[in-house]
Amino acid sequence: MFRGVYEHQIDAKGRTSLPARLRETLVGAYDERLILTTALDPCLHAYPVREWEALETALGRRNPMEPGVKTLMRLYVASAQECPLDKLGRILIPPSLRAHAKLEKDMVWVGMVKVIELWSRDGWAKAQEEARAAADSADVARVLAELRQ
Repeated sequence: MFRGVYEHQIDAKGRTSLPARLRETLVGAYDERLILTTALDPCLHAYPVREWEALETALGRRNPMEPGVKTLMRLYVASAQECPLDKLGRILIPPSLRAHAKLEKDMVWVGMVKVIELWSRDGWAKAQEEARAAADSADVARVLAELRQ
């Protein structure tokens, strides 16, 4: 499972290093390939190939004419690109994906159990503010209660 927050930088060519802890999890449980795609938030999602394939299979069972399915396929699946790690543990993030997440120099890798999020540093700070503001909501309390059962 992916967890933790790691600040990194992205170079002018769009390369960044996968943090060591996340790489250990990726290589230990999967392989050295990630599928990167635009998230619904202003960030990217990085899936191990096996997790991405499970998501595609589940989505493929749905009616492609259903509005939510069609939108998800257009925004999420159409943007997906396989991005393997190089021998130095770096990943090249394609320009269109960098533009979506506004990744320029300072970025943040965020472990989210089965997926990793990639944020600009400013975008992550804003997302954290929003999460803290919503932390006392009934939805969060309900989910926590369900997890404890």
